[in-house]
Amino acid sequence: MKIIGVIPARYGSTRLAGKPLADIHGKPMIQYVYELARRARTLDQVVVATDDERVRVAVESFGGMAVMTKGEHFSGMDRVAEVASVSDADIVVNVQGDEPLLDPLMIDECVEALRNGSNAELATIVKRVGEETFDDPAVVKVVRDTTGRALYFSRSLLPYPRNRTADFRVFEHIGLYAYKKDCLLRLANLPPTPLEQIEGLEQLRALENGIAIQVVETKSKQELISVDTQQDLERVRGILAGRNGL
Repeated sequence: MKIIGVIPARYGSTRLAGKPLADIHGKPMIQYVYELARRARTLDQVVVATDDERVRVAVESFGGMAVMTKGEHFSGMDRVAEVASVSDADIVVNVQGDEPLLDPLMIDECVEALRNGSNAELATIVKRVGEETFDDPAVVKVVRDTTGRALYFSRSLLPYPRNRTADFRVFEHIGLYAYKKDCLLRLANLPPTPLEQIEGLEQLRALENGIAIQVVETKSKQELISVDTQQDLERVRGILAGRNGL
């Protein structure tokens, strides 16, 4: 079984232009993500999927593998699917290109959840979060059934604690996905769905089309920051400076 990691890296971010090449202590952000993905024990290959020659050149300059994709993709999933369509991989992992603090363990957990997830075609990761995030729409919440399958994802609080029992927990969705290749290609060929467009969450396309998503809680304690703004970038720089003694 061949398993590849694909890192979608679109250059034209609306909130942080040229985001994949944002400098973090002398290295572009995409290099941090690539090197972390390469440390995952379950991946046979890691590829950056980009729409911009500048990103391709940067990736190849540090010894990474990059492929050019179309510029008009609706989502990162669609960009990953373009790469998967010409790959001989059995499982494809969508590794977000704006997560320079990613723990490689999360990739392995995601892959194992798919391989062991009772016929699931798609798997993803969550972590428990505290009350300070409950009203933050940037923190995507998820609820699961008793077998670990996703019931729903939302930018709103899930579940709403009308009765705050001992079982009340809130889980944040981490945007890391492992797909069986056929599932990924099928999803990419489906049109965006109503809830997907309302919430702005591509994973809802799967649920709205009856595709089960296996969800596993990560054992990692790693702090994650998705870099969407200059403020996010400065926070990441500060964290990595502390880790590396810079």
